[in-house]
Amino acid sequence: MPSVRSTQHDGRYTILVSDDDPGVRRGLQLLLRSRGYAVWGYTTGHALLADPRAKEADCVILDYRMPDIDGFAMLRHLREIGWSGRAIMISGFHDTLLAWRAAEAGFDHVLAKPLIGRALLDALDRHRAEVLRKH
Repeated sequence: MPSVRSTQHDGRYTILVSDDDPGVRRGLQLLLRSRGYAVWGYTTGHALLADPRAKEADCVILDYRMPDIDGFAMLRHLREIGWSGRAIMISGFHDTLLAWRAAEAGFDHVLAKPLIGRALLDALDRHRAEVLRKH
């Protein structure tokens, strides 16, 4: 499991969200911002990877299937450039095999779409508390 390091933006836990569905992406941004997180959204995986914030984020929320790159490839690329934050996969194609593959690839959580906000917030709140304890 990757080490935890906080690279907070303006003192807030930073989350990057990559999902090609504008409703899902915008909904996540609104939900997470309302809870005090610093959040940026991306319409493509490559847009997230091209953003310098990708190296500094505390957490990424990556869609499993996107037109340009899948969540597994995005996480692999982030790890190759030294990113060590938490990763959450979201998917409308959730099953036991996907959950197993995601865990093997280094995802901390896999959440099925439509997302249940409470499950996502609980996962993020646990990690944010862990980061704050270490600093």
